[in-house]
Amino acid sequence: MTDYPEYGATEDRTLPAVCYGLYLLAFATGFTGIIGVILAYANRGEASPRMGSHYAFLIRTFWIGLVWMLLSGMILGVGIPLSFILIGIPLLILAKLMFAVGAFWYGLRCVVGVIYLSRGEPYPRPYALLI
Repeated sequence: MTDYPEYGATEDRTLPAVCYGLYLLAFATGFTGIIGVILAYANRGEASPRMGSHYAFLIRTFWIGLVWMLLSGMILGVGIPLSFILIGIPLLILAKLMFAVGAFWYGLRCVVGVIYLSRGEPYPRPYALLI
């Protein structure tokens, strides 16, 4: 916390919190994550280094999650027609497992980001793949 002494308690943490909320709300709606990433892109240029780390983390979380879900959807798309002749069932199981792992990863990253944000700390590794 001493790395950014010029940004004390007056720093606005509302917009990153809104972005995290929109990301988590995407579990129910499916599309609010897009609004969240647009807000993150729009506000990252004028953000302090502390909040900039959260915006970079949010943007990276969105794109990695989107690629993972598209890959899972493609496996599902191949597995559905092949399941009629029973050879696609392992692909359906794999796609379901990939969707579950991707959703867990996405939700965990959002919750960990909210924890760092609530403490007023920058995200320590915004470009990390896992957490």
